[in-house]
Amino acid sequence: MKPALARAAAFAALLGEWWKPGIGARVRVEPCGDAVRSRDYRGSLHLASAGRGYPRRMHRTIFGTPWVNTLLRAASRAFLKLSGWRVEGELPPHARKCVLIAAPHTTNWDLPYTLMCAFVLRLNVYWMGKASIFRPPFGPVMRWLGGISVQREQSNNLVAASAAALRAADGPVQLIVPPEGTRGKTTQWKTGFYYIAREARLPILLAYIDYPNKRVGLGPVFQPSGDIERDMQTIKAFYAPLRGRHADRFDAG
Repeated sequence: MKPALARAAAFAALLGEWWKPGIGARVRVEPCGDAVRSRDYRGSLHLASAGRGYPRRMHRTIFGTPWVNTLLRAASRAFLKLSGWRVEGELPPHARKCVLIAAPHTTNWDLPYTLMCAFVLRLNVYWMGKASIFRPPFGPVMRWLGGISVQREQSNNLVAASAAALRAADGPVQLIVPPEGTRGKTTQWKTGFYYIAREARLPILLAYIDYPNKRVGLGPVFQPSGDIERDMQTIKAFYAPLRGRHADRFDAG
């Protein structure tokens, strides 16, 4: 292994151990329906339940690390301002716990812009990503940034477990679920975010990124009615005028 890669792997492993839930903390375990909830005094939430293929806990992230959070908020605000980007909207009080969808998703650059927006708007986000980006040595770093690894071939229980984790979470938490499911060209949106919100009885917050106009932010709050076809048409209508970095890969029709 090359020296630079070896150092990166060692650093990632160190982060993984340092931020492993429960280290150096007293933990209280509580029953929570068909799951078990444990909370340590540093503020991280863990969810343990039966089944496979879904996140087992809402782990501690960079957004819950006070001094790091403050530094990155200032850096994000400065970078976006100097590069000509505008951060729009704010988190409504009734959506402090919600499912957040972010579109258009057409490039890997969407993630850093989304995270910078989250810092500026003081969000506490978790985001779902394909399992391949959580492979060593970068997995611990991705999880510290709020990432939740999703095994697409084992996603049968993902909706139920994600909804349970949201219901059990103490305090504000926003779970980001990309409705397109891929940054490549697609005309069929995934509906997992909708069913997670329905089962958790939480609103859906419409977040966006508009590359031609250099805008990123939070749009309206949407409450699922149960009529998924009509609701999806309403949601897609909001995103129709927006353009991603690669406009040809996004279709809200």
